[in-house]
Amino acid sequence: MKRRNTPQKQAILDLFDTYSCAYNQEAIEKQLHGKMDRATIYRILKRFCEDGILHKVLGDDGVAYYAKCKSCEHQNHHHNHFHFQCEKCNELTCLKEEVNLNLPEGYEMKDYNCVITGICPKCKKTII
Repeated sequence: MKRRNTPQKQAILDLFDTYSCAYNQEAIEKQLHGKMDRATIYRILKRFCEDGILHKVLGDDGVAYYAKCKSCEHQNHHHNHFHFQCEKCNELTCLKEEVNLNLPEGYEMKDYNCVITGICPKCKKTII
C-alpha cells in the first residue's frame, strides 16, 4: 500500500540512509534532537516495519533495534540473516550472509531473531 510521505517519515528514513547499523528508538530520538515526540517515532517505525522498509531486531540487551530492509517488499518481507551486536559499543549490525534453517516436519517458520554477540572490528582495533 502506497502511503503519504511526511517530513517526519523522511527525517527517519534519512537517518537510516546515512547510518549502516541498526538504531533503537532512543538513538533515533537523540539524532532528531527532540524534533519529534516518542509516540510519533514509534508509529512511524511500526508502519515502516509493516511496509517492508525496516525490520525489527531484539538485541541481546532486550531493546528493539530497527534496520533498513535491503530487498523486502510488503508481500515478501523476509530476513534470513543473523545480526551482530558488539559488547563494547553496543552497535547492532545486519550480517549479509543468508542463513537457511530447516525445521522439523510440521513446523512453519514466520520469522526468527538471532543475535550474535562479540567485539566488532572497530572496537577490536581500539583494544589492540
